Amino acid sequence: MIRFESDYLEGAHPLILKKLEETNFEQTAGYGTDPFCAGARERIKEACEGADVEVHFLVGGTQTNLTVISSILRPHQGVLAAVTGHVNVHETGAIEAVGHKVLALASEDGKITAAQVRQAYEAHWNDGSHEHIVQPGMVYISQPTENGTLYGKAELEAMHDVCQELGLALFLDGARMGYGLMAETNDLTLGDIAGLVDVFYIGGTKVGALFGEAVVICNPAWKKDFRYLIKQKGGMLAKGRLLGIQFDTLFTDGLYYEISRHADELAMRLREAFLKKGYKLRYDSYTNQQFPVMPDAHIDRLKEKYSFEFWEKADDSHSAVRFCTSWATKAEAVDELIHDIELL
Repeated sequence: MIRFESDYLEGAHPLILKKLEETNFEQTAGYGTDPFCAGARERIKEACEGADVEVHFLVGGTQTNLTVISSILRPHQGVLAAVTGHVNVHETGAIEAVGHKVLALASEDGKITAAQVRQAYEAHWNDGSHEHIVQPGMVYISQPTENGTLYGKAELEAMHDVCQELGLALFLDGARMGYGLMAETNDLTLGDIAGLVDVFYIGGTKVGALFGEAVVICNPAWKKDFRYLIKQKGGMLAKGRLLGIQFDTLFTDGLYYEISRHADELAMRLREAFLKKGYKLRYDSYTNQQFPVMPDAHIDRLKEKYSFEFWEKADDSHSAVRFCTSWATKAEAVDELIHDIELL
């Protein structure tokens, strides 16, 4: 079986495994206070183009989202997010479990707009019963989104401006950040993002690491005591060096960008093959996730040899499915899939 259902199916980049082995018997302080974490923080700060940021390392995306969101919101507040957002659909109510409601906004492509945020904010405060309703306190977006789509610089600037005006924190989930940064349609850098959001994270789990996410806090108001909150939420890894070593390796000599570009280039080959075959695409994605709408009979034939994810029914005889490339996807596997698509 050749697997395309997600981008965390492999272990870790060989350079990370090599570095972990080389440093295995070194003794360091725990809980992220070691030299490897310090080095990784400096490399990420450099990648943020001089922004005054604070960097912390956590283990996984859900843990990161609930820790960041609960660190900012007051008990009576909720977080605005696309209805398709990860915190709303794929985290088993983790945000609600820490006492905050996800306030879902309609979305066709995984993105929300500054106008929607303003409308939701004003609808709350114009309601005569607003003290009986969860108050919007934060906006959550993803780059890329769950549907592989991207926010452009102008869109993120508009979101930044409305959040600043309304006093809402802006949090960007970057679980697949590398695949967004290296997409051919992307016009944002890490420096741009650091200047436009209050906090974001750089995903490692899905982009070459064994595990790990790097939280980048940009707004000074949210830096104080964040380590206390990591510990309280069970996210302070005793062997924090394991995270530092991985991110230090990923951000040495452009490795993070190189392996992300690899996945995107292979995904673009799949995109071209789907379009050439005459399949429509459910979302206009230029990242590592592709969503062709295929006849169910064709899907069944491909399932004999490949694993990929069902997304949604399009009509009685067609479905949208997701094919996902990764930093480790082999070009030969994509060649084989394209050949079999042509034969359908």
